[in-house]
Amino acid sequence: MTNEALFLASEVKELEVLLASIPASSLIERMSLETRLVSAKKALAAMPQQVGQKARLTFRGKPVFGSHGIAADFGAKATTAFSDAFAAIAAALSEGLRDMGPIPDRDRNQLLITGTAIGSFGFEFELPTAELSIFPEATKAQEAMEKIESLFRQAAEGDDDKIAEVIEDVHPRAVRKVHEFLEFLVQQQAWCALEFADRSFRFSDYEQIKVSCERLKDDNIQEREESYQGELQGVLPASRNFEFLVSDQEKTVLRGKVDKAIDNPDVLNREWLHKPAITVKLNVMQVGSGRPRYTLMKLSDLKL
Repeated sequence: MTNEALFLASEVKELEVLLASIPASSLIERMSLETRLVSAKKALAAMPQQVGQKARLTFRGKPVFGSHGIAADFGAKATTAFSDAFAAIAAALSEGLRDMGPIPDRDRNQLLITGTAIGSFGFEFELPTAELSIFPEATKAQEAMEKIESLFRQAAEGDDDKIAEVIEDVHPRAVRKVHEFLEFLVQQQAWCALEFADRSFRFSDYEQIKVSCERLKDDNIQEREESYQGELQGVLPASRNFEFLVSDQEKTVLRGKVDKAIDNPDVLNREWLHKPAITVKLNVMQVGSGRPRYTLMKLSDLKL
């Protein structure tokens, strides 16, 4: 955002706050502020529109004819499947995705096709832009595209633990959407490459995308609930990491994450630290033969 746009956005916010504090009976005072507010909003609306970041998705294989063209039916279905995966990942990162029902904020997380991408052949997408804000930050759209690129890369080249690192904060439904995109390409004997910002990944051939697709199947990503009895050793609030000493012969220490649904992880240190004979229910996620990853989902999963 430019300095001028920042100034205008800040002025709009300030005027709205002032107007909210002035009673409707103060007509003259309100009239002056309302005139300034209308003027500031018009000036802000006239500023050049933010342009979203670009991503390029190109294809190779049976439906692709070099850099000349791509089968229309394949192109339409592939872009729809990729757009579904992107919207699901963005919703998962915003903690709004559920097991069933419409994907939240689908309209706000639409990819815009802005051109064809020659490389073999594919499409150039523009990512949705964040709402104008005086406190800009990395957008969920950017994070979602980075997450998809990482999933492609680790499914193709990483071990099971590397895949788990990527999907640990992503809802299983979002991972399924990425798998569905890859599965469609496999069915059509195609593979793809994704370029975004300074990141890029290209499946080397059809065999590599087939293997990657299998690694992201539900059967290879197990989620379950397990209960343990023992003692909470502590939580690091900033990183949301915890340690739990299990009351077994081996004195096993479980290390895991505190879910974002628990607003303030430090409450665990205040109320549960070193209390004996705690029973805890943990969500356990495991990819293939990788190590289990533990997450404490809510405070009610702890009991004395």
